[in-house]
Amino acid sequence: MGYFAYVIYSADYNRFYKGHCEDLTARISQHNHGQTKSTRPFIPWELIYYEEFQTRKDAVKREKYFKTGAGRKYLKSKIQQQ
Repeated sequence: MGYFAYVIYSADYNRFYKGHCEDLTARISQHNHGQTKSTRPFIPWELIYYEEFQTRKDAVKREKYFKTGAGRKYLKSKIQQQ
């Protein structure tokens, strides 16, 4: 099992959240069950993009990139292609 950098979206609030984790299914469940303080007010969340990595360090690095201007532009192009 690897590590993931991911993006979730709350359509009701038009909000994105970028994060990283080891178990993607469990993490999305935590977001949607109000177990994450920063995302609790914006439930429900939908997984819209993720990438898998061999190491936590690489997943964290990618999450940080997603939060930059260039990263947001990259995600916008990827999400529109789906």
